[in-house]
Amino acid sequence: MKTLPILLIALIVAMWIGAIAILSVQNFTSVPLNLLTFRSIEIPLGLVLAFSVGIGVVGMAIVQLLLTSSQSPSKDD
Repeated sequence: MKTLPILLIALIVAMWIGAIAILSVQNFTSVPLNLLTFRSIEIPLGLVLAFSVGIGVVGMAIVQLLLTSSQSPSKDD
């Protein structure tokens, strides 16, 4: 029964990759990243979206690992 969630996750990731690819081809304009008063070099919008999604996926994986490890009952022998 674990194959269905894995398939759904793979489909969602594939749709995100496809959407980023289409958007990056259609919008090749460069955008600067602004953080408070700092400004980065201008990079393509598709690359910004790809990095954002990648950081979000890795961040959520880390959060889930931390939450499941803190909620698991400890065995006292």
